[in-house]
Amino acid sequence: MNKIRLFLTTMVAIFLLGACSQLPTSDKKDFVDYVNPYIGNISHLLVPTFPTIQLPNSMLRVYPERSDYTSERINGLPIIVTNHRERSAFNLTPYQGEELKPVRSYTYDNEILTPYSYEAEIDDNNMAVKYAVSHQSAIYHIEFRQADKPVYVMVNSRIGKIHADSKGISGYQQLSHNTRVFLYIEPEQVPVQTGILVDGKVTEDQTEAQGRNACAVWRFADGTQQVNLRYGISFISEEQAKNNLYREQSDYNLAALASKGRDIWNKTLSKIAVKGGSEDDKTILYSSYYRTFERPICMSEDGRYFSAFDGQVHEDNGVPFYTDDWIWDTYRAAHPLRLLIEQKKEEDIIDSYLRMAEQMGNMWMPTFPEVTGDSRRMNSNHAVVTVADAMAKGLNVDIAKAYKACQKGIEEKTLAPWSAAPAGWLDQFYREHGYIPALQPGEKETDPNVHSWEKRQPIAVTLGTAYDQWCLHLLAKALGKTEEADYYLKCAHNYRNVYRAETGFFHPKDKDGKWIEPFDYRFSGGMGAREFYGENNGWVYRWDVPHNVADLVNLMGGKEQFVANLDRTFTEPLGNSKFSFYAQLPDHTGNVGQFSMANEPSLHIPYLYNYAGQPWKTQKRIRQMLKTWFRNDLMGIPGDEDGGGMTSFVVFSSLGFYPVTPGSPSYNIGSPLFTNAKITLSNGKIFEIEAINASEENKYIQSATLNGQEWNKPWFSHDDIKNGAKLTLVMGNQPNKKWGSADDAVPPSID
Repeated sequence: MNKIRLFLTTMVAIFLLGACSQLPTSDKKDFVDYVNPYIGNISHLLVPTFPTIQLPNSMLRVYPERSDYTSERINGLPIIVTNHRERSAFNLTPYQGEELKPVRSYTYDNEILTPYSYEAEIDDNNMAVKYAVSHQSAIYHIEFRQADKPVYVMVNSRIGKIHADSKGISGYQQLSHNTRVFLYIEPEQVPVQTGILVDGKVTEDQTEAQGRNACAVWRFADGTQQVNLRYGISFISEEQAKNNLYREQSDYNLAALASKGRDIWNKTLSKIAVKGGSEDDKTILYSSYYRTFERPICMSEDGRYFSAFDGQVHEDNGVPFYTDDWIWDTYRAAHPLRLLIEQKKEEDIIDSYLRMAEQMGNMWMPTFPEVTGDSRRMNSNHAVVTVADAMAKGLNVDIAKAYKACQKGIEEKTLAPWSAAPAGWLDQFYREHGYIPALQPGEKETDPNVHSWEKRQPIAVTLGTAYDQWCLHLLAKALGKTEEADYYLKCAHNYRNVYRAETGFFHPKDKDGKWIEPFDYRFSGGMGAREFYGENNGWVYRWDVPHNVADLVNLMGGKEQFVANLDRTFTEPLGNSKFSFYAQLPDHTGNVGQFSMANEPSLHIPYLYNYAGQPWKTQKRIRQMLKTWFRNDLMGIPGDEDGGGMTSFVVFSSLGFYPVTPGSPSYNIGSPLFTNAKITLSNGKIFEIEAINASEENKYIQSATLNGQEWNKPWFSHDDIKNGAKLTLVMGNQPNKKWGSADDAVPPSID
C-alpha cells in the first residue's frame, strides 16, 4: 500500500512539475508590471507622490485630480498636468443628467492605473472610463450606462478660451507668466448638439467663450452607450495641438495605444535587469526607476518648441528642448542616473539649459526651469554641477558656453534664495568674506533681495555655493583658465569659514564674524530652519560638503570622531514631541535620529562611512534606510519625491552604488539588494553587479572583484565601468570590517 501511495505521489509531482514548466509566457511579469504608481500616494506630511500616467519624459502627463489616494472624489477627468505635482489644465466632464456644470466632482471605484493607461468606474453617474496616453496626445473611451438620460461631454478651460463645433473642440488655458497650453479634441461619434455652457444651459448659437470656466458642450443622441474621444495638446497653438494628434493617432484604437505605451515603458525599464531580491524589492526598484522619467519633459513639437524663457517659438534644429527640472532636487542622483543610461538625453537637457540662459537675455544658468520659465526656487545654483558631472564623465557638452552661463548665474545673480534679482550686498559680502552672514536674533533684514519667507539660509547657501564654485573650478581648469580655476578652488573651501571647531557643526555667524548665540542645531532658525539652514536643520547640513569629505574628516578631528559624529546623527533624539518637531521642520521627515531620509540634502550621508575606513556601516545604514522608508505601499516614500530627486537614490542604492559627488567621476559602493543586476549603459555596454549570497540578512561585503581583479576599495571610477564591467561582491551576514578600510582606499575628495 505504501509503495502504491509513493508511486501515485511521485506521478502527481512529475505532472505538476511538467505543468509548471509549460506555463504560458504571458504569466511572466514584464518590467512595467513591477511598477506600482500608487507607492507614496499618501504622504507622511507634505505633498504625496501622484500616480502619473505618461510616456518617459513626454510632454503629456496626467493623473487623477485629487488631493491624495484617500480622496473619495476626482475633479473631472484630466487632460494635462503642466507642472510636476502642482498644476493641471482643462477638465473633461462626461455626464448623464440635466444639471450641467463646467466641472463635476465624481466618486469613483475599481480604478486601475499603469504608467501608460487608466480606467475607472464613475459610480455616482454610472459610467466607465478608459484612457491611454502617447507623447502629445491621448484617447478616452467613455461608457454611459443610463439609457434613460441624456449624454453630455463638457470640455472646460479654467481660465482661457474655448471654441466648439460638431467636429472638434479647441482652445487654450492661460498659465502663469507668458505661457499658454492649447488643446484640440474630437469625438468618434457625431454629437447632436454643440454649444457653449452658459448658466447651466447649452447655447447652440454660441460657439466661443472666454474667461473663467469657459466651457464647450457636446450632447450625443439619447441611448448612446459609448463616446470615444482623442485629443492633442501643444504649447505652441491650437493648430499644432491638432497636428500633434494626427501625427500620433490615426484612429480611436485605445487598446493599440495602450499596447504601444506598454512596449515603450518595457523597453525603457529594461535597461536595468535584476535577479534575486523579493518581489517587493523589484516593485520598489522599477517604481522608483519609472519616477525618474517624469521630469524633465520634452517640449519639441514637429521640430519647434515654445520657450517661456523669452515667450517665443523656436526651431529646435534637431535637438529636443527639455524643461520642468527642479535642479536642486535632481542634480544629486537623477542627473547622474540618466547620464549613465541615456547619455544623449542628458546632453540635450544641458543644451536646453544653455538655450534658456540665452533666451532670458542675461545668460544666467537656470536653477528651477519649469514650463512657465525659471522660478529660481530653493538655494544655490546647482546646474553647474550637472555640467561638471557631464564633463567629468565624457559627455558632449559646450563647456565654454556652459562655463559662461554658470559663472554669470553665480556671480551676477544674487545668492539670496528664491530670488532672480541681480547680485546685491550679500553677494559682495560673500565674495569678500567667503560666507553669507546671518542676522542676530531681533536684527531686521536690510537686503531687499531676501525672500520674506525663505530668509537668507546662510549656511545652506555658503555650503552649496562652495560646491558650485568647485564645479566652476573644474570647468575653468578644462578651458585652460588657470587663474580663474585657482580662484574657484579657493572658494570651494569657503565652508571652512562657518565651521565651528568647538561644536563640530557648521554654525552661522553675523557680518561682524560673531557666532549666533545661543544656538540649538536641532531647532534654531525658525520655520524650516531657514534663518540659518534650509528645510533641514544643522544636523543634516553638518554633512553638506560632498566635494571634500576628506577635509571634513580632518576638521572633525580624524576618522574616529567623524564616525562618532555620523553615528550620533542617526541616534540623536528629535528633542521635542513629533508634533512640535514637524510643525517647525515639516520637510525633515523620514527620521532616523536627526537624519532625514525625506529630503535630498541627506541622500549621501549614509555613504560617508566609506570615507572614514568603516564601509560596513554604510552597508548597514543603506539597507536600514531602504527597508524602513521605501516600501511597496501607499506611504512607501517618506517625503517629497520631486520627480526622481529621491527615487533615483533608491535606484542607485538598490543596485549597490551611489554618486556621492556629482562632478567627480566616482561612485561609492553600498549594499545591493539583488544577487545580480545588469545595467545597459548609454553605449550599449553592460555594467554587471553580482552580489553572491545577497539577501535581507546578507548585507555585508566580505570580498570583491572588479573585472576579475581583487577590489578592496569602497568605490570605483566612471572609467572603470564606462565600457562595460563586472563588479562581484561576496555577501555575508556579519561585517568584514577590514574590507575597504585601508587609508588609501577612501573615495576621492579635492584635498
